Amino acid sequence: MNKQAIHDRIESLRQTLAAQDLTAIIVPSADPHLSEYLPEYWQARLWLSGFTGSVGTLVVTADFAGLWTDSRYWVHAAEQLDGTGITLEKLAPGQPNHIDWLATHLAEGDSVAVDGNVLSIAEQDRLLDAFEANDITLITERDLLTEVWTDRPALPAASLYVHDAQFLAQSAIDKLVAVRVGMAEAGATHHLLSSLDDIAWLTNLRGADVDYNPVFLAHMLISENDATLFIDNNKVNSEIAQSLKDSGIAIADYEAVQDALGTLTANDLLLLDPSKVAVGTLSKMADGVGFIEQMAPSTLLKSVKSDADIDHVREAMRQDGAALCEFFATFEQRLADGEHLSELDVDSMLIEVRSQQPHYVSPSFPTIAGFNENGALPHYRATPEKFSYLDVNEGEGGLLLIDSGAQYQNGTTDITRVVGIGQVSTEHKRDFTTVLKAHIALAKAHFPDGIASPLIDAICRAPLWQAQMDYGHGTGHGVGYFLNVHEGPQVIAYSASTPKERAMKEGMISSNEPGLYREGKWGIRIENLMVNKRVSHPVETEFGNFLNFETVTYCPIDTRLIEPSLLSQVEVDWLNDYHRQVYAELKNRVDGAALDWLTERTQAI
Repeated sequence: MNKQAIHDRIESLRQTLAAQDLTAIIVPSADPHLSEYLPEYWQARLWLSGFTGSVGTLVVTADFAGLWTDSRYWVHAAEQLDGTGITLEKLAPGQPNHIDWLATHLAEGDSVAVDGNVLSIAEQDRLLDAFEANDITLITERDLLTEVWTDRPALPAASLYVHDAQFLAQSAIDKLVAVRVGMAEAGATHHLLSSLDDIAWLTNLRGADVDYNPVFLAHMLISENDATLFIDNNKVNSEIAQSLKDSGIAIADYEAVQDALGTLTANDLLLLDPSKVAVGTLSKMADGVGFIEQMAPSTLLKSVKSDADIDHVREAMRQDGAALCEFFATFEQRLADGEHLSELDVDSMLIEVRSQQPHYVSPSFPTIAGFNENGALPHYRATPEKFSYLDVNEGEGGLLLIDSGAQYQNGTTDITRVVGIGQVSTEHKRDFTTVLKAHIALAKAHFPDGIASPLIDAICRAPLWQAQMDYGHGTGHGVGYFLNVHEGPQVIAYSASTPKERAMKEGMISSNEPGLYREGKWGIRIENLMVNKRVSHPVETEFGNFLNFETVTYCPIDTRLIEPSLLSQVEVDWLNDYHRQVYAELKNRVDGAALDWLTERTQAI
């Protein structure tokens, strides 16, 4: 991106701040639904800063511009911000975030603007608490970007479609009943949903308004007897409109949600998730309406997959595994034939093989294919402007990290594997094997039903910590069912808080992805998806129910990168058992070179 253009945009924004007598502006990575992946219309932070990472907050004042992001993006952000006049502020435990910086550097009576349409209620509360002592005013009623971003893209307008009925275990009617039970338990008369995956799950509809996630822009207001979907009516055909009506869901214009909320009275109690509802959505709420702020009932309901859902996911994983066998067999042969391949080729080849599988829809996130030092950037993405060829000198070797996934109507996949290219070193093998030990530790874990998910992170990290190694990202995230590849409420990360809502429940699907990153050298991550299962033959019963994991990703882990002497017999047995299962699941789904590759890569060590 043209760095002079970034500089000019920041200066234009400063002029707008001065004209409106404002001290500072916060530009978060968010939309009115507090989504992870954003439609182009809401990518203001990217447009202003040029930083392409998915997480970051920009602050601009008359004489300062800074972007806060976490360790996954520090190297990436430093490159993209260099020469723009924007300072990289590194988010880390114990270090000030953008709220701390503003509270410290602004004076009494100063004012901070942030568009309320992209500011969560929870974040507003944090800002108000921090600003109160210095009498700093928070202004959320203005979208200053409208004056600066004159060629802003239009809102997405993709049509809705119905999630294929053969993959649905529950009707929208039944899901609404379950949500209303949750409302009643909370004492709510009304419930507002703005999170797109919750709405897609609840309605059994899907869309294409957000890249990689089969969701659509909408809000939903549910009462004891009525439900209304606020959406661009042009996206809804007559068949879907009738289906919604039959499910007891009315349709209203996307922008009408504020007016609808404005009709609530002091006799009403509105249930909402303060981290998933924007301040601007409530702009017409009357004084006196009561709020119940807690996790939406649908968030837990959709995270706990039914037995039928899990069966469909297993099949999607078999499809994905077969596609990956085709990919790796072709990829390794092309390398052996001396083709000059790049990281970009990996992405295109993966899309090609996956798109041939039944029920394929799209990738589930941008492919991460990072060779050597690029692999040390956990969220690296090759682009036509910046990528590496997979070349090594004679007698040398390197590591290629490939993190990819797909959306199928019968499941969402997410997998990371590492490929050795050339002559891998002893150091490569040591690091890879240590990460594998961490992966196996979590895959084999048993834990109490209902334990706070962040607490089990230490089980995974223990082998790395024992070697005085670590990684800066979480170990695991929830995964949706033909929905967002990152789904809550569970998160396996010791840095996360441990509210009761993050309890591990039977039927949840989570990733297991420990890693190790040596800046400027290589990155390693091994990722499978796992289902929480009840321990089938408990040794003890007086201490409550225990869960363990069923690994449902079917793809070989490259044993050529392993140093066997570092593995215990228990770990060797796990790996051999896993490869026996992978072979059994995939052997009848591939043939030719792909079957040969599968057979070779699943041999016992």
